[in-house]
Amino acid sequence: MPPIPTLCCLLRNALSTVVILFAGLSWAGPAGIVLDRTHPSVRAAIALQEKITPEILKWPDVLGTAVGVNQAGQPDLVVYVEANARSRADMIQATLLQFLNIPVRTELTDKFTAYKGPHGDDDDSNVSHKASQKPPIPLGTSGGWRSDLANGYCCGGTLGSLIQVNGAQYILSNYHVFESDIVSGGNNLIATNGSPIIQPALIDIRCNVHRARNVGTLVKLSSLPGSNVDVSIAQVDPGMVRTNGAILAIGTLSSHTVEAHLNQEVKKSGRTTGLTRSHVSGLNATLSVHYENECAGGVAFTKTFTGQIVIANGGGAFLGSGDSGALMVEDVDSSPRAVGLLFAGNSTSAAANPIDEVLQFVSGKMGGVAAMVGD
Repeated sequence: MPPIPTLCCLLRNALSTVVILFAGLSWAGPAGIVLDRTHPSVRAAIALQEKITPEILKWPDVLGTAVGVNQAGQPDLVVYVEANARSRADMIQATLLQFLNIPVRTELTDKFTAYKGPHGDDDDSNVSHKASQKPPIPLGTSGGWRSDLANGYCCGGTLGSLIQVNGAQYILSNYHVFESDIVSGGNNLIATNGSPIIQPALIDIRCNVHRARNVGTLVKLSSLPGSNVDVSIAQVDPGMVRTNGAILAIGTLSSHTVEAHLNQEVKKSGRTTGLTRSHVSGLNATLSVHYENECAGGVAFTKTFTGQIVIANGGGAFLGSGDSGALMVEDVDSSPRAVGLLFAGNSTSAAANPIDEVLQFVSGKMGGVAAMVGD
């Protein structure tokens, strides 16, 4: 960590262009106020966060930052720190509090991981989200690339939701679920356009592809490492997916989307943990995530994402390994709006790409407007 004199200069320089935003702000808002990116206190916190995050990320054991909300209902700066570095976390918090006019806290956690299915031959087929579904299948269920087997292991994730582009329907999931096999090392194959996408994933059928059904064909978007979203799609095979986009245990969605806000109640349906609920704990997060080059392979690259949504995930109760690709929606009884595309997590937090950014990226790649299928 930089010595205190150096740190003082860094923080003063970062603060000099944003301090005017904080003049006269009341950090604790009335009950019922929506703390989204348009709220003045949240905007001010984000402006400060974006100024100082590049320097904070240079410090040892720092994993990322976000704008969160504390127990008093105030937007605060959250710094994610390696779980085994408690003394450093205390030092970071004390140092930042000397120079910032907003609440600051550190969260001890572990590295954010792309939550593709566990390497192995998990065959918990009595769980409906992992089981073979009768066509036309609901989404929010186990699935992945048909050849996702390498180095003695098989992998998979979640077939998250249904979108429509140029009159055709596509399964929405993650890059690292559908197309991250980019070397031929462990299976002499790489993911290519037209590769079959199956349900359930190989990890739920003892790696035996003959027990799965083809439900779509891969459309490679190559979203990573170049873009700020972890997304891939598969064009639906005729008759194999419910055309209304119904998600297991959630039902049909709204065709509209909604922006995340702090403390927003959300839910998702995924391959590993099924239907789970939580709340948004951070906005505008900057997080680094490691990606493999194939199932149980080596590190292909490390991607630093910005502007991400963070969700409380204590003990992995909301998002687990294999839930990647699941769609996060608002927690309402009927026709929920999509909030984000889940892709990574750790033992305390989960991460999602904002859904509007995901759809915008797909639209640009496909040459047409991408939209959620729903009411």
